[in-house]
Amino acid sequence: MRLANGIVIDKEKTFGVLKFSALRREVHIQNEDGTVSEEIKERTYDLKCNTQGRMIQVSVPATVPLKDYDYNAEVELINPVADTVANANYRGADVDWYVKADDIVMKNKSNLGENVTPNHDKTIANRNK
Repeated sequence: MRLANGIVIDKEKTFGVLKFSALRREVHIQNEDGTVSEEIKERTYDLKCNTQGRMIQVSVPATVPLKDYDYNAEVELINPVADTVANANYRGADVDWYVKADDIVMKNKSNLGENVTPNHDKTIANRNK
């Protein structure tokens, strides 16, 4: 079972202040024969979340450049969505929640542009020329 479009999240109420921790994992695409390819599908990062009171994991597409922000740097999610995956078991189902976003950007960097998009770094760089 999946929610059709996920749950759109109010960033401020749900996460409050987010601080970058580290890259948690890279998910690779499987080849047709079932072996793992070198191509990366998505990256998952650990972020400290003050509203939730714990570390959360957020996945972004591999098309977004690798993030290597300083530890505890304040960051912001671009277009975050919560979704679920349910797996049936003999007693019912286990449900796992996850958060995906179009990008993770430095908090002060995202305030420079009026419209922040997944290509925001190029847009901001072009404005500063």
